[in-house]
Amino acid sequence: MSENNDSIDARIPASCPAPVSQILYHAWHHDIAGIKPLLNVPGRASVQEPKTGETPLHAAIRACAPANQGALSDDADNVEEHAKTVVHELFMSGAIWNDVDNNGETPGCVAARLGLKDLYTLCVEAGVRAELLFGLLDGYEELESDDGDEEEEEEEEEEEKVEDDAQEEGKKDVENINGDGVEEDIEVIVDSDRAFVPPKGTVGPNVNSADYLRSNLTYSDGKLVDSAQNGVMMAWETSIMRASVDALLPDLPAGRKILNIGFGMGIVDGMFAETRPAKHHIVEAHPAVLGHISSSESKFGKEWETSGPAEGAFKVHGGKWQEVVPKLLEQGETYDAIYFDTFGEDYGQLRMFFTEYVPGLLEEQGRFGFFNGLGADRKICYDVYTQVVEMHLSDAGMDVEWQELDVDMKDLGKEGEGEWQGVKRRYWTLDKYRLPTCTLMG
Repeated sequence: MSENNDSIDARIPASCPAPVSQILYHAWHHDIAGIKPLLNVPGRASVQEPKTGETPLHAAIRACAPANQGALSDDADNVEEHAKTVVHELFMSGAIWNDVDNNGETPGCVAARLGLKDLYTLCVEAGVRAELLFGLLDGYEELESDDGDEEEEEEEEEEEKVEDDAQEEGKKDVENINGDGVEEDIEVIVDSDRAFVPPKGTVGPNVNSADYLRSNLTYSDGKLVDSAQNGVMMAWETSIMRASVDALLPDLPAGRKILNIGFGMGIVDGMFAETRPAKHHIVEAHPAVLGHISSSESKFGKEWETSGPAEGAFKVHGGKWQEVVPKLLEQGETYDAIYFDTFGEDYGQLRMFFTEYVPGLLEEQGRFGFFNGLGADRKICYDVYTQVVEMHLSDAGMDVEWQELDVDMKDLGKEGEGEWQGVKRRYWTLDKYRLPTCTLMG
């Protein structure tokens, strides 16, 4: 990551296309009257400077930096208030809350670094709105037409015509504003393909469940990594697992019924086993992990299963939880403590688990927890997902209490170094962990 230079000349270079620089300058100078007419075409609120990745949101927030005091017409006392007006207008015009610049910073990251709490809050609120909307759209299933392919083709042609008309209208509008009619510059604004490419390392690799389950895994040096060297689980998480078990089983009473989704390195299951549960069920999908469990190195093989207080009390269920858990629900299984920590799955899968299955699997006074790595690559993403998951848990009939834990970043602070040596994906960058403990309402 390059050093932060928050000056206007560094962020909006002379090479910036005129239509883009025009919007950025109005945002930078908190000129609400000047920027409003420029935002009437979809996409303009999120234009990016091709070299620096500066968006209008970045510019409006960055202008509040102490280094820029005196460069604005705003009084020092109300500069953040003027910025809030512009930032609000940009969000209402479709600005993207988590675009990154060439420093790997989102607008919210800039606000946090500069200590601009109100502007940071606006970014978090916009992120929550966006993620909730995406969640709704993701759950929407378009109804199929009974009129055949011909009608679908007609609809597609009509949609393309509407899009073409809108784009042409947008080009004309920009020509009227700038008076130059230079189509090459205009396309930077109205085209969905932006010139800026996020810097390497700001976007994690695309790891999905299917690829993960096909990959080879390696247990070594306190790490579990896949064939692409993505960290599946690591020993530094042990203190978090310890706190999670303590929260799910306060006072660690014996004789509880436990369900864990995702064995990994077996850290949390080892701690659960120490509480002498009456029932301990584990669901694991990866063939390599199942092979490790059945090996002599594991404490959770066949001998462990037969040591349970009753037949089937201690059991490793091999397979995807999406296939195993519905069967447990059908069999009437219930648990005092449920923990969820899978790899290669998006938030939608976690949400489906606690929405559709946890209420039926959890005892009335039981507790549910999960490894909270949601958006843990940067603080603003973590803050956004904290609010999103809390809302979704409430919709599912659960209360959540958060316990904030310190994370020792001594060996976690740099990509490829310390705990991350030999690991491709640094999936944790924060010095605080929010541990969730969820219970059924009422």
